[in-house]
Amino acid sequence: MSLPDPAAPHGAPVLSRHDVAPPAPTVPAAVTEHPMTFTGTAGEYFRIWIVNVALTVVTLGVYLPWARVRTRQYFYGHTWVDGQNFEYRANPLALLRGYLLVGFLFAVYALSSNSERTIWISIVLALLYAALYPWVVRQSMRFQAVNTWHRGLNFHFLGTLKGSYFAYGLANVAAGVIGLLLPWAWHEQRKYQVQNLTYGQARGAFRGDVAPFFTFWITAVGIGVGSLLLIGVPLLALFFTSGSNPFEEDGFSTGLIVALGLGYVLFLLLSATSWQYVRGAIMKYVLNNAELGGVVRFRASFSPWRLAWIGVTNTLAQLLTLGLATPWAAMRRAKYVTEGITVRTITNLDEFASAGPGQESALGEAATELLDIQVGF
Repeated sequence: MSLPDPAAPHGAPVLSRHDVAPPAPTVPAAVTEHPMTFTGTAGEYFRIWIVNVALTVVTLGVYLPWARVRTRQYFYGHTWVDGQNFEYRANPLALLRGYLLVGFLFAVYALSSNSERTIWISIVLALLYAALYPWVVRQSMRFQAVNTWHRGLNFHFLGTLKGSYFAYGLANVAAGVIGLLLPWAWHEQRKYQVQNLTYGQARGAFRGDVAPFFTFWITAVGIGVGSLLLIGVPLLALFFTSGSNPFEEDGFSTGLIVALGLGYVLFLLLSATSWQYVRGAIMKYVLNNAELGGVVRFRASFSPWRLAWIGVTNTLAQLLTLGLATPWAAMRRAKYVTEGITVRTITNLDEFASAGPGQESALGEAATELLDIQVGF
């Protein structure tokens, strides 16, 4: 029985706690999935690639920034999400200035290291590069992000210099001193990359843990140790049963030399497989644990082992064709990775608000390109 409520107006019905309607259940937001597609072809890209190579050689490398931009424009332009392709809008002239400066410093380093009188210059430049490495990586990420567009809106990278020196300075030094910390360094670097990426007003977030990075590393180490045992034990058995004396001239038999050569090649292939696996596994894990603004997530379904196989066989094809298979190899990998990614959203992709165009120096990007630094962006 309900007691009368003195605060209720005269004549109003009085409800007990048993009469109050329960709150309406929360309806989960609908998730829309947008599979990514890649429409590039090896034949089409071959024409761009061969022209880039020819003009870069003829111009003694001056055309390289234009070649880089044309290549990225092709790959971005053939990568599609929700009916819209990506765009790459970097200015080759801005890259050229950075290329010339980095190329000049690298030439000075190479020349000065060949003489005892000038070797101190190469030491100073090496120390300067080590000190500026985190800044170079951060600048490269900022340049790549601001020149990447989708649906008329560009990305930004807001990582601080302090954060870069922690992820790419302190973490790398710690991993170099204590090899067991390498997976932790990978984790810190990927977290720095994802959490500081923005698309419009939506900022990235990384929900991953460090433990899987150790799993990837242990797997790669296991492949390395296993390959050494797989190759080393038969070679040692062959050596001790061949009757050859390595300390005598012409002591090794031809068969043993061939076996050593084949074993070395096999070891390189297995090492490349383990490295390709680690790259693919980290990329898949990061994508599956990254989001933008709490409304965009990703699902990566490609296999790291399949990606490792593609990487190794691509390298072999390029070697056997003296580089002519490079466009085919690039298309093969890009298509497999891209079409193994799905963008999952709970909002329309057209609803992101712009955060402003912005401009970034191309010096860091030029350094990472010329020195082949893989920042994994």
